Amino acid sequence: MFRDSLAGMVDRLAGGMAGILIGFDGIAVDAYTKSGQEALDIQTLGMELSHAVGQMRKAVEQLDIGPLRELTLKANDLVVLVYLISDEYFVACAVKPEANFGKARYLMRLLAPQIQAEL
Repeated sequence: MFRDSLAGMVDRLAGGMAGILIGFDGIAVDAYTKSGQEALDIQTLGMELSHAVGQMRKAVEQLDIGPLRELTLKANDLVVLVYLISDEYFVACAVKPEANFGKARYLMRLLAPQIQAEL
C-alpha cells in the first residue's frame, strides 16, 4: 500500500537505497529496496531502529524540549534518516554517504502528510 510512495522517495534520490514505514513496535508496515541494493536488509535495520528511536523519543520528552521530529544516523557506508509520522509510526530512508541529505529530508517531509492521511 505504501510501497509506491516509499519507492517514489527513494528513486528520486541519487544515492537512495531503501525506505521503510515502520511502527515503534518494530513491525514494518511496508518497505522498498532499490534494485541493486538487496544486500541492505531494510527490515532488520527498521526493527533495530524502532527500539533506538523509541528510546531517543523518551529521552527528548524527559528533557522537555518538545517532541522528537527527525533523527540522522551516519555510518561509514550508510546514512539513515528518520522522520516521525505519528506517535506510532516513522519513516526511514537509507542512503549512501554521498547522497544529498537535504533532499532526502525534504522528500520525507513531503511524504509524511500523505502517509498520515492513509494511516
